[in-house]
Amino acid sequence: MTKPMLKNYMEDIVWGLLDEVLKNFSDVCTCENCRYDIAAITLNSLKPKYGVTRIGEVFSRAVSLEPQYRADVISAITKAVVKVKDNPKHS
Repeated sequence: MTKPMLKNYMEDIVWGLLDEVLKNFSDVCTCENCRYDIAAITLNSLKPKYGVTRIGEVFSRAVSLEPQYRADVISAITKAVVKVKDNPKHS
């Protein structure tokens, strides 16, 4: 029996859509620190999607393809981008 793993698949979904959203913002910093701040703010605003098996991973990925779900994640990322843009942690 393989050791179970615990994974929040929402992280993969957010990271997978982040660059797509950032393309719409020419005036936001995209350094590693800002990208992680955007991802953290986004993940804190969304319901996590934890799984412990490959079946859980497949289910989470399937759900992420639903148009409304995708729109909700993109909206959350957009809000986080604006927040980081307006309050960067660096000069």
